[in-house]
Amino acid sequence: MLTDSMIAERLRRSSYEFRTLEESHHRLDLELIDLQKRHVLTPAEEQSKKHLQKEKLAKKDKMAELIRAHRDQELQAAIR
Repeated sequence: MLTDSMIAERLRRSSYEFRTLEESHHRLDLELIDLQKRHVLTPAEEQSKKHLQKEKLAKKDKMAELIRAHRDQELQAAIR
C-alpha cells in the first residue's frame, strides 16, 4: 500500500490541481513566516495573519482530500 507521501509525489507529477494547491500552500507559508518575524502586528496584520492561516489550512485539507480520493481509487482498482 502506498504512503501519503508516495501518493503526493504521484499527484505532483499527474495533477495540475494538486501542484497548484501545493504551490499556493507553500506561498502562504512563506507569507506567514514573514508576518511572524515581526514582534508586534497591527490589527490589520493580525487579521491578515488569521486569513492566511485559514486559507493555508483549506489548501492543506484539499490536498489531503485529493490524496484520500487517489488512495480510494487505487483500492477500488485492486479489488476488481
